[in-house]
Amino acid sequence: MHKMDITYINKDEIVSMAEKMLSEKRRLVIMNGYVDKEGNNVIAYNFDIDGNLKTYICKGEKTFPTITHIYKGSAQWCEEDICEVMEVDFEGLKKGDRLFLPDDFDGSGQILVTPIEELRNKYKEKVDEEENK
Repeated sequence: MHKMDITYINKDEIVSMAEKMLSEKRRLVIMNGYVDKEGNNVIAYNFDIDGNLKTYICKGEKTFPTITHIYKGSAQWCEEDICEVMEVDFEGLKKGDRLFLPDDFDGSGQILVTPIEELRNKYKEKVDEEENK
């Protein structure tokens, strides 16, 4: 079984952390972004450390430094994706075209995922309504 290791960092530590990981020849597996229950932006940097996952988490910021100059396309794709669906910016990121949102999307708000339990309840309510017609 793989081990997961999480370290919380501040945004001033992101670039040096990425440089250290690259110097150790650690692969950037993926970067994730989400908004936690308190409304804080959270960015998670996930690295492969000898088959285990090492995650660095930075939260509560609106801007983060880019690591595309360190991890090139691996970081760029993730950072562009995160910018597209969250109200965050990566300083120094040279954005290309939109990845999946329509061109007329104005960038306001964010895309939120509906929890599965809420979807199940809505589905059950709809089925109950149909049965009672």
